[in-house]
Amino acid sequence: MGHSQADKTESHDRIVRVAATRFREAGVDGVGVADLMKDAGLTHGGFYRHFASRDALVAEAIERALNDGGAAVSAIANRKHAALPALIDAYLSVAHRDGLATSCAVTTLAGDVARCSERARSAYSRQVAIYLELLSRLIVGGTRKSRRARAIAALSALVGAVSMARAVNDEALSREILESAANELKAALK
Repeated sequence: MGHSQADKTESHDRIVRVAATRFREAGVDGVGVADLMKDAGLTHGGFYRHFASRDALVAEAIERALNDGGAAVSAIANRKHAALPALIDAYLSVAHRDGLATSCAVTTLAGDVARCSERARSAYSRQVAIYLELLSRLIVGGTRKSRRARAIAALSALVGAVSMARAVNDEALSREILESAANELKAALK
């Protein structure tokens, strides 16, 4: 008995959703197709009914992860009061550092995307551009060009601080990295 198109669409979406989460947790090369399909509640043999290749899944899952993270960042940035400090505090929080499965893919997948397909790299580039536009809008004063330069520096500091805080094996140092970066960014971007 065949599956309906709605069932196939739901299964496809579930695979992409699971892959987006698992890739953020373990990296693109840290999880195989068989495990992704099992986590999605499907058989390994059904994979090619949904994707032409693993690379096609990787690209779509990275797009999903980037969109999900972008929505979370936009929700914070669109607050009326103190949006920039709130965004900095949320991004440089222990919860964000520890929540790999739901964290910003710009941070968690940077190293993986650098070695991925053009489609995945284009999706990453689009998300970085969205973040730069958002930060440029939140930064006050100066020219458009100077706000963009400050936005690039801020995004680099946000991504770098979270990456470093995750990588060190000293909890006190990890928290110090997050707190120091947050304090310095908020002071610099007043």
